[in-house]
Amino acid sequence: MTTHFIAAEIELDASPADLQANIEAKLRIHGEPLRWAVTAVNTDQAQVEAVVLAPCTTDRPT
Repeated sequence: MTTHFIAAEIELDASPADLQANIEAKLRIHGEPLRWAVTAVNTDQAQVEAVVLAPCTTDRPT
């Protein structure tokens, strides 16, 4: 497992109550979210920066 820094754009089309679930669902595409923060917001998108834990993708010699 390795950690990765992710920057993502989240559409603000859902209700504010669903925002956290939408952010976490988008981040899970890249791995298990360890921590995240909304760093910017405009009228239709939120910028999110996160650290996720993902499986190693490096091929190691056997």
